[in-house]
Amino acid sequence: MLLSFIATLQQVDVEEKINNAPNNNYEIGVLIGTYLPFAILVLIAYLVYYKAKNRKDLDN
Repeated sequence: MLLSFIATLQQVDVEEKINNAPNNNYEIGVLIGTYLPFAILVLIAYLVYYKAKNRKDLDN
């Protein structure tokens, strides 16, 4: 389910790529390439949240 959701966002048929993969190493590469951009976005969002939460106003 998650794989099909990501495929619709990226407009790439990941399931077809995995089915046509020559070996398991290609499948691992496709999965890493699929999930890595989302993991990076989550990390950036967390860092922005953490910085905003711990920000101290200078108006004291």
